[in-house]
Amino acid sequence: MNHGVSRPLRRFLKAGVALAVGVAMAGAVQAQKKYDTGATDTEIKIGHLVPYSGPVSAYGTIGKAVNAYFSKLNAEGGINGRKINFLSLDDAYTPSRTVEQARKLVEQDEVLLLFGTLGTAHNMAIQRYMNAKKVPQLFVATGATRFGDPKAFPWTMGWQPTYQAEGTIYAQHILSTKPNAKIGILMQNDDFGKDYLKGFMDGLGDKAKTMVVSQQTYEVTDPTVDSQLVALKSSGADVFFSITTPKFAAQAIRKVAEIGWKPTHYLASVSQSVTSVFKPAGFENAKGVISAAYLRDPADYKDTKEVQEYLAVMAKYYPGGDPNDSLNVLGYSSAQTLEFVLRKAGDNLTRENVMKIAANLSMTLPMLYPGIDIKTSADDFHPIERMQPQQFDGTRYVPMGPVLGR
Repeated sequence: MNHGVSRPLRRFLKAGVALAVGVAMAGAVQAQKKYDTGATDTEIKIGHLVPYSGPVSAYGTIGKAVNAYFSKLNAEGGINGRKINFLSLDDAYTPSRTVEQARKLVEQDEVLLLFGTLGTAHNMAIQRYMNAKKVPQLFVATGATRFGDPKAFPWTMGWQPTYQAEGTIYAQHILSTKPNAKIGILMQNDDFGKDYLKGFMDGLGDKAKTMVVSQQTYEVTDPTVDSQLVALKSSGADVFFSITTPKFAAQAIRKVAEIGWKPTHYLASVSQSVTSVFKPAGFENAKGVISAAYLRDPADYKDTKEVQEYLAVMAKYYPGGDPNDSLNVLGYSSAQTLEFVLRKAGDNLTRENVMKIAANLSMTLPMLYPGIDIKTSADDFHPIERMQPQQFDGTRYVPMGPVLGR
């Protein structure tokens, strides 16, 4: 008598085992993928806030440059097979509007993270909210020192050099080149301006009391800064530090020339754009302005592979943008930083993992100035900390001395 299993039954059992193994393997693969809200097998939702309107709408080009880079990535298949859904909204440089738009992106659009939100007061307005929600507020477009405090705000990280560090660089440069300077300061009256001022005054040290002969402030809603500049000239200052955003930086450059004042002119890097600031101010008027950079000037490196790739992206995906505008280089480069983080995250697209990777960077970028890199750690949320002093010669920037900073 044959007690063996019949041939049809054996085939059935084998098929069942194969099916079970297949299901188990599929489950294991699925288990390896971890997603938070805003990420799927096919898409990563990224939120972004920038002023496309209002008094500093010149910064809106940053968002368009970021969009150009993400469009290029999507055309190439996305990041690890996932397309970037880039939701960039206008906050008109108004903190209350920033709060409203951030809530929309997080609660209604359900983005994975906020990236590159611009402005000091604007990021401050949403910082506690973003950290309470545990949604990354990543690579913010402001150099305010407070956005690199992982103990107090573990979900917020800066990107560019801090305003305090930059202010200190200018102070050190003045002390070494003009130790008996009489300094006049024009400052935007908000946290952005105060952060720059602190670094500058700290850099001057005890000499600040005698060297700074006049400080003038303006509000972002003021029509002009003409009266402040007349007062600064009258103070006898022979060095001028302009802590201004683009509209007011251009006004200041123009007015300084108009009233015949000829100080050594230092300008905050947020307004060093040749296109958005020097062109409307007049290139001849801007000649001699000193600033500091951490990004390459495309005009100076146009024959390099890195700049050629940047120019190709701009030409194809943002043809209306000026490729020589430093604000577009900023948008392009910050987007590359986020791309690196998301690629490294692989299939673990949780908000916690994104922040973990962002807090462990050691890399360079094609459009960073030579000698400047990106480094972060669990207790260092300031990715870029070095800058190259430079002076505008009427057509382009010329490096001044070595790269400075940590």
